[in-house]
Amino acid sequence: MTTGSVTKAAALLKTSQPTVSREIARFEHVLGLKLFERTQARLQPTTQGLSLFEEVKTSYYGLERIHNAAQSIKNFQSSLTIACLPAFSQSLLPYVCGRFINAFPEVNINITPQESPLLEEWMTAQRYDLGLTENSETPPGTRCENIFTGDEVCVLPSGHPLCDKKVITPLDMAGINMVSLSSQDPYRIIFDKILADAQVKCRTVIETHSAAAVCFFVQQNVGVGIINPLTALSFADQGVCLRRFSISIPFSVNLIKPLYRPQTPVATAFIDEMKSSSNELHQQLHTSLG
Repeated sequence: MTTGSVTKAAALLKTSQPTVSREIARFEHVLGLKLFERTQARLQPTTQGLSLFEEVKTSYYGLERIHNAAQSIKNFQSSLTIACLPAFSQSLLPYVCGRFINAFPEVNINITPQESPLLEEWMTAQRYDLGLTENSETPPGTRCENIFTGDEVCVLPSGHPLCDKKVITPLDMAGINMVSLSSQDPYRIIFDKILADAQVKCRTVIETHSAAAVCFFVQQNVGVGIINPLTALSFADQGVCLRRFSISIPFSVNLIKPLYRPQTPVATAFIDEMKSSSNELHQQLHTSLG
C-alpha cells in the first residue's frame, strides 16, 4: 500500500519479490477480497484494499501506542497524579519529590492541593493515583495507610525567650502574641480549648489558613504559633525555633489509594520513597526539637 510495487515492498521487508507476491495472493484468498490490481510491475490498491488498509493502520497505531506505553513504564517515563491537603504540597511532597525525581527523572508528577472533604470525594471517584490527607477515616472505594504520626509543635522567632525552654506549656503562652490558624481549623479549636482549660489568655495578632504563612510571620517576629511538625521542620533554623508543646495535639499523614484504579509501577515506587522520606523527617524532627 505504501510502496506501490512488489520490488520495493520486498526490499522494505527484507525478503524476496516472489515471497511478497505469494503472501499477497494467499492473503487475498483467505479474505476473499481483491486487494490490488496488477498493472505491469506495479500494484494499484482496490477500493476494498484501501478500506482494509485504514482499519489496519488504526490497529497498528494502537499497537504502537501500547508499545510506547510499555516502554514508558519500563523506563519510568510516565506520570503520577496526586491530590493532597495544601499543607502537604508545601512540606512533605517537596521533600519526597526531590529525592524521587533524582532517581526517576523522566517521571512527571502532577500535584493538586485540595481541602477535605472534597479531597476524599475525588479519591472515591478514582480521579487520582494517590491522595494525602490528615483524615483517618477511609473514603469509600479506597484503601488508607498511615505514613507519618506526630504532634503539633510550637514555632517561635529565633531569640525568643521561650526558645530557652525545651518544652512549652500552656502557662508559658500567657500574654504572648500568637500567629494562629483560622478559628475554624480543628487544630486551632483543640489548642484554644487547652488554653481555656488552663485559664490562659494570649493575644492573637494574626489569623491565617496556612501553616506556612504562620511560619513566615513568626520569622518576622510577629508572634508565636502552633502548627503541624512537617511544615515547621521546613522552616527550622531559618529564623524559626521549634519546641515541643507539653500537651499532645496529634497530627498524622494518611495515604489514600483508589481501589478501582490500577496502581502503576511509578505509584508503587513513589509510595516506597514517601515512606522512606517520612522516616527521615521523623529523625530530623527529633533532632530539631532536641
